[in-house]
Amino acid sequence: MLRNGLEPWHLLVVLAVVILLFGSKKLPEMARGLGKSMRILKAETAAMREDGPASEQAPAPTGDAAPGTPATPVAPVAPVTPVAPATAAAAKAEGPARADRPA
Repeated sequence: MLRNGLEPWHLLVVLAVVILLFGSKKLPEMARGLGKSMRILKAETAAMREDGPASEQAPAPTGDAAPGTPATPVAPVAPVTPVAPATAAAAKAEGPARADRPA
């Protein structure tokens, strides 16, 4: 039964199901869209191959600064001091938090 794999009548059944699902009007549009996508993908991969060695040698500029202008230094941020967590005894003394009382 599965010795031959995919036979011509299998392809006809698949084609009939696709036509029933999408309709004959949508198939040409889908084929055009797929063709455009493949052309764009092919052009982009070709451009990546051409730009590959050049982009590895020179790092890309970061930030919004124009090429040749120095980057603006960032001011240092003061360290944050951690707050000691409340102990269980202090939490019991305060009692449970209630929604009607401000914290």
